[in-house]
Amino acid sequence: MDKLKQANLYRNELILVNGKLVERYNRCLQKLGFTPTELSSFFIDGMGWSPEIAEEKQEQFYLNNGEANTHAIIITPKQKGIALYNPFHSFDKELMKAVFKTHAEKIKNITRDSALCLDFDQKIDAFYEPLDILKYKEITVKFHLINDLKKAKQKQLALIKEFKKDQNFIDEKIHQKLLDSAKKYGDLRTRTLDLDAVLFKTESFYTKAFGGIYLLRDLAMPILVFEDLAIYKEAITNTTYDVLMYHISHKELLDKLKSYNVIELDLNEPITKKRHQRIQQFMLAEYITENTHPIKDVLKDNILFKSYLNKIDVTARKKVMGLSIFLEKQKLSKNIKPEEVLHTEMLNALYKPHSSLRANEQDLIWSLLVNIAPKDVLFLYWYHKERFYKLFKKQSESTKEWIIETIKAGF
Repeated sequence: MDKLKQANLYRNELILVNGKLVERYNRCLQKLGFTPTELSSFFIDGMGWSPEIAEEKQEQFYLNNGEANTHAIIITPKQKGIALYNPFHSFDKELMKAVFKTHAEKIKNITRDSALCLDFDQKIDAFYEPLDILKYKEITVKFHLINDLKKAKQKQLALIKEFKKDQNFIDEKIHQKLLDSAKKYGDLRTRTLDLDAVLFKTESFYTKAFGGIYLLRDLAMPILVFEDLAIYKEAITNTTYDVLMYHISHKELLDKLKSYNVIELDLNEPITKKRHQRIQQFMLAEYITENTHPIKDVLKDNILFKSYLNKIDVTARKKVMGLSIFLEKQKLSKNIKPEEVLHTEMLNALYKPHSSLRANEQDLIWSLLVNIAPKDVLFLYWYHKERFYKLFKKQSESTKEWIIETIKAGF
């Protein structure tokens, strides 16, 4: 991953936590029921998740109390708007946006000398079976402060009230209590420490619970897509809910998504043509087993591309050049269909979210599509980073360089 780090493509928005912030972070961990970290410094993302602490605890989701109960930690207003590097749900980014949109000034005020523990309450104490995720509808974000600042404020206000009563302004004991409170907590009289709960309604989403599940709502019939085959087999035995279920490898899934106008195929669209070029190049790189030229040069140079294309077997060649072959045949016969010429590998990689979908819905469908066919390295990086990192690690050094150049070039 060093190449990605050097290119600022790997966890480049993390915030350093050290000094007093470590103590506040640990108090949040303890308040949420977790053990504190022994690290003296670490980095966090927008939800307060730290890759170093995850490694220390050997638990990627150490901020979860089971799959049904997720949490976040805010110790600095700098967390507003930065990336989330290990979200448990696809809506976590929007959830944190809603939190900061509602309470940005209060968060800025509170984190001067305290920290916030966030509890995402969806009225589910624990998951018992895969279809429990259908209960995810409305999430209530609740806020909890460390240091018991709310109680300290109440005591401070009570002391002030007592100080003003009768002749108490000359009582040295009350003076001392007020001074002790001020030294420990500061002047809390005008501090706003109450944060109203934030309500967030879920729509279609992806969750990492049960090995990874996509829930597509607002269709003629809801669709669940499972990444884990064993979990899928368990889920289909449940007849309680009226819902369609597929494993992510099922060919029928894309057919159903097409029939529901969730995805579409437009081979003449400029964006599709750009994506096709990247997909074609990456597929050729996968088939090259022996090379005397750096892979990135082979993929970028037209002459070398043709040379190596003709060195792979004809079946692989047809897969790589499927779209070009189809477009040539289409000139002769308008009735020819893409699926009659393009190999499934290429065909699946060229689908896109239907243009009628809203932006957040398109993002979710992109995540699903690049997960089904991880051939477009740019979109895979944008929409499914975990899958991208796994794929990246397996590539040759030269292919890694091409991938980095491709991502940095973007569109």
